[in-house]
Amino acid sequence: MTGPGQEVAPQEGDDRPAARTRTVEIITLAVVLAFSALLMWDNWRTGIDWESTGPKAGYFPFYVSLICAGAALYGLVREVFFPPDAGAPFVLRHQLKRVMQVFVPTLAFVPVTQLLGIYVAAFLLIAGFMIWVGRIKPWKSVVTAYVFSAIMFVIFEVAFDVIMPKGPLEHLLGY
Repeated sequence: MTGPGQEVAPQEGDDRPAARTRTVEIITLAVVLAFSALLMWDNWRTGIDWESTGPKAGYFPFYVSLICAGAALYGLVREVFFPPDAGAPFVLRHQLKRVMQVFVPTLAFVPVTQLLGIYVAAFLLIAGFMIWVGRIKPWKSVVTAYVFSAIMFVIFEVAFDVIMPKGPLEHLLGY
């Protein structure tokens, strides 16, 4: 068992790369290039020239997209033809596992917020992280998550009267 802030020792085979830096670079640069091309097309469609009152709406975004596309194209050419270190690992398997332990619950937080409301979703996320990732005793995790969610409820709903996503529990309580 590890304490807070201590990493779990990698298991046998977990020190293999999950992805290589070159592969991640090429995929990222290709996505940036495609997105830049889409933005350039859309802003060209909107208008990229000057009127009597100044530039049209697409003028500046078009040229920013053009610069991003140029940078992505330069990076792609460099990675494909002149790779700095083609075999360097981007992330090891045990590192990717730790990232996914945070990413997957955080991603699930969005639809759970829509279904159960932000306060219940926050309670589940905090308690889950404390128990699963932090390996903190369940009773401490549940109490901490409850106190945090209750404070968040009082601050947003009572003190500031901010509209937050609500679920069945809040509707049951009349909010």
